[in-house]
Amino acid sequence: MPLDLSTSPLAARWPSHHPDFIQLYTEHTPNGAKVSIALEELGLPYEVHHVSLAAKEQKTQEFLHLNLNGKIPAIIDPDGPGGAPTGIFESGAILFYLAEKTGRLMPSDAAGRLETLQWLMFQMASIGPMFGQFGHFYKVMAGKLADPYPVEKYAAETRRLYSVIDTRLDGRDWLVGDSLGIADIAVAPWIWCMEEIYRGGDLIEAQGFANLRRWYDAITRLPSWERGLFVGK
Repeated sequence: MPLDLSTSPLAARWPSHHPDFIQLYTEHTPNGAKVSIALEELGLPYEVHHVSLAAKEQKTQEFLHLNLNGKIPAIIDPDGPGGAPTGIFESGAILFYLAEKTGRLMPSDAAGRLETLQWLMFQMASIGPMFGQFGHFYKVMAGKLADPYPVEKYAAETRRLYSVIDTRLDGRDWLVGDSLGIADIAVAPWIWCMEEIYRGGDLIEAQGFANLRRWYDAITRLPSWERGLFVGK
């Protein structure tokens, strides 16, 4: 949506020192990391604004001016479509926008773009929600539930999704095409969250997925991963 930073309520709460840069409103989460890793990989100048989830800043009127759904991340591109300042929310939409804007991190042919979109939606519709539910019941609710069913249910689904990724990567280095793309950048921070934040790797036998491990190791060695992962912290 068209959004002029100079007149937006966002500027009062999160002042910009570099209004000609992409403005990134984020927190240290898998969804937030997707965008900062992509921005680092693309080498685009951006300015970070920390939106505290603990303080529920994502639900403030200032932030809702950018994203009515009250979720991070979101960006403002001062040089959006037609050269107009443009606000964009939803991490998958932001990744797709950045890939189209730069002509990178996504195949240029129609078939490759469609394939990328499918795997990006796979992450948005399946990996994020299911891994998140696993984390909620396995870590947040640890010791508070007598019924093991929720953990067992979401552990099984998480294991199945690991298997989908592992099967896709059989004989492939990347999820789509022959180089790193936005589909890889969308999925990898959720693997990190599952194993490093939720600490659920042993339960789902994460080390048994050899193709996924090879792919994940390659991504986590990238300079853009190191620089982008903790941007919102």
